[in-house]
Amino acid sequence: MPRSSTRTRSVRRSRSRRVGESAYGALLVARIVVMGLLASLLLVAGVWTSWHTAQYAMLVKARERGMMTVSACAGKQCTGPYRPTGGDGKRRAKVSIAQAAAPAKGGQVEVTVEPGTNHAVRTGPAGILHAWVPFAGALLLAALVVAGGMRLRRTAWVMGLLGAVLLGAAFAAM
Repeated sequence: MPRSSTRTRSVRRSRSRRVGESAYGALLVARIVVMGLLASLLLVAGVWTSWHTAQYAMLVKARERGMMTVSACAGKQCTGPYRPTGGDGKRRAKVSIAQAAAPAKGGQVEVTVEPGTNHAVRTGPAGILHAWVPFAGALLLAALVVAGGMRLRRTAWVMGLLGAVLLGAAFAAM
């Protein structure tokens, strides 16, 4: 067999191996990018969902603040009368609050009322922690994606522990 044909076969094998290796590398990069986008989407969705309630619990300076007395709970909502503690507010016979954020029947809790509604949001540390619970869940889910899809185990552990601590703190504060 002539040397040139052996050499040609060797060059072809080398080229096909490089093409296969580069395709595999491209797949690895694509997997990391897709999983990173998925983890980012989960985190953004968690912040977006939490912010709807957290803005009222955290930024209460220009809002209507007062005390709510829980009189009845049905389903996932508790209702009761509201009396303002500041100047511009008005008494309301019935406002509603999420049952998870409400104290036991007959208990009083400091709340702020969402503008234009009769929905109250708990304020203070317990209200703020409760508002960020969806973000804590998103951290836990994103940690699974980061660990499994991106193989960044330490980052995933940190994200998962932060989510678990936030959930635990919200549970303890209620």
